[in-house]
Amino acid sequence: MKLVGIDPGLLRTGYAVIDASRPMAPRLVEAGLIRLPSKSSVASRLVQLHDDLAELMAEHEPSVVSVEEVFVNTKFARTAVTMAHARGVVLLCAQRAGARLVELAPATIKKAIAGNGQATKLQMQRAVAAQCGLATPPKPADVADAIAIALCASLRGGRGR
Repeated sequence: MKLVGIDPGLLRTGYAVIDASRPMAPRLVEAGLIRLPSKSSVASRLVQLHDDLAELMAEHEPSVVSVEEVFVNTKFARTAVTMAHARGVVLLCAQRAGARLVELAPATIKKAIAGNGQATKLQMQRAVAAQCGLATPPKPADVADAIAIALCASLRGGRGR
């Protein structure tokens, strides 16, 4: 079973593909970053994000796509709205690919991967590197977050809450 984890954003979207055929020993297949041009309109970036994610889904044919639930911090409400646009594209691509969608709370992912629901970005990067046997923590944090999202979904057997 292939599982894709996505950390959505309108400038950088992290993604990770894992082979979860052995749930207790998931294997990282690919991870990376989709960069979107900051000077383009939001609509243009959403189209590019859709096209890039649709290509990723077609290439890997995941049975599960996992994404973080929207978390709204009142100090950064605008960020949550912006992320929600990108997240909507992820939901659309997962549905069109025929993949089951798993939505996970940020604290759930952090606790499952780093053992602490309030883990920092650096702690998550290190935890992901350790679990995947990587020589160095994945950078930027968006890639590590996507790997963590995929790993957490795998640990849960491809199920959300």
